[in-house]
Amino acid sequence: MSDRDKADDLFGPEGDSTGLNPGTDPLESEEAPAISTVDASQPLAARMRPRNLDEYVGQRHILGEGKLLRRAVEADRFTSLIFYGPPGVGKTSLAELIARRTESRFINLSGVESNVAEIRKAVEAARSILRTRKLVTTLFVDEIHRFNKAQQDVLLPHIERGTVRFIGATTHNPFFYINSPLVSRSQVFQLEPLEEIDLAELLQAAIHDPERGFGKLALEVSEEAAAHLVRMCDGDARKLLTSFELAVLTTDPDEENGNIVIDLEVAEDSIQRKTIVYDADGDAHYDTISAFIKSIRGSDPDAALYWLAKMLHAGEDIRFIARRLVISASEDIGMADSNGLRVAVAAQQAVEFIGMPEARIPLAHATVYLATAPKSNRAYAAIDRALKDVREGRTLPVPAHLRTKTRKKLGVEGGALSESETAYQYSHDYEGAYVPQAYLPEGRVYYEPGEQGMEKRVAERLEYWRAQFEAAQHEEQT
Repeated sequence: MSDRDKADDLFGPEGDSTGLNPGTDPLESEEAPAISTVDASQPLAARMRPRNLDEYVGQRHILGEGKLLRRAVEADRFTSLIFYGPPGVGKTSLAELIARRTESRFINLSGVESNVAEIRKAVEAARSILRTRKLVTTLFVDEIHRFNKAQQDVLLPHIERGTVRFIGATTHNPFFYINSPLVSRSQVFQLEPLEEIDLAELLQAAIHDPERGFGKLALEVSEEAAAHLVRMCDGDARKLLTSFELAVLTTDPDEENGNIVIDLEVAEDSIQRKTIVYDADGDAHYDTISAFIKSIRGSDPDAALYWLAKMLHAGEDIRFIARRLVISASEDIGMADSNGLRVAVAAQQAVEFIGMPEARIPLAHATVYLATAPKSNRAYAAIDRALKDVREGRTLPVPAHLRTKTRKKLGVEGGALSESETAYQYSHDYEGAYVPQAYLPEGRVYYEPGEQGMEKRVAERLEYWRAQFEAAQHEEQT
């Protein structure tokens, strides 16, 4: 079998595997080019895939006029791309459009189903096509994070040699789930959930398009129904179109005029519950707990309660939430209200004791307390400054008067220390339980109290004690 035959066997004859015509330039025309056939058996979400970049909705931050990805595609100047974002935001569609716009052949592999042998076969075919037809292949790997390290490494030499143009898609943070060498050779673009205005535009296209959508049906969709579908799909175009298709196909025509009426009740039935995008070990997990803690730090109890509710609804580990509350109590509230730590620890103990669903109550209690408490991170900052000194080697010996009695005795008997040097003054023997006495060989200051909550009183006490110490030091020197 010739190289050309091998390539045709994998990709099909002269056209590419997606049915896109490599010679068509969709950006040259304001109107979407017609496609030869529409497979009516395909789901609506598949039929409504954009045919050119002008039909592509959303992601203006990377595809708007003058944006980096758009410039790279229009100039045909890229070798490796990684699209990172939640399901249903157009990662696969964008890859197909890029292949079409750059007049390259397109092959789609799945990180779930494909293996090293299939990767090698695809690359070998791409090499043959490049040699015999001077045609570049765009190799798209969906869910690239599912490939193990060895599978990902197989791609590296072929990307570097330019055998294929690589586009990977993942719902997981590529900096954590994709090999560093592959990430370093790629431009990473983050795709965001679609905005409601984009979803509404897509829904209207599905309603009125006579070939790919339901434009040939006598269809009535109320504004309330459309708004509900858009709102409840949570930025996922696939979920929007699938739910709408279900509504249309399961609704009998009206007996009076034969119209299919999609009202709010039908829409609610077709998309009964909004999907909570939350993966227990992925970005949604970390992003949501981050939003939760930052809302507490920002003194917004309403936002903090919302993120807490999202985590609880998604089945987050309540011990994990409790641990984060305990950390926040010292990190963000600290000395401004030390009761915050008591409340957080009590909530942690209550969570262990009672479990869900009642555990939501002490968690909410602690969340509201911490969010509404005065804030200070001065103690947290102080320990980090002290640790920095220790880690960087700026360590200090323990002063003689602070050492154990045995160590003092050995020092005196050995002649290294005098009795006066080892004399320790017991604070409780003095008025106010304070005596000016050095506890570090140098006058280093790590803790600098703020003016929030109870820490203001702490600042006043420290200011008084430090003034006494400075006065005693001055008196000794004179």
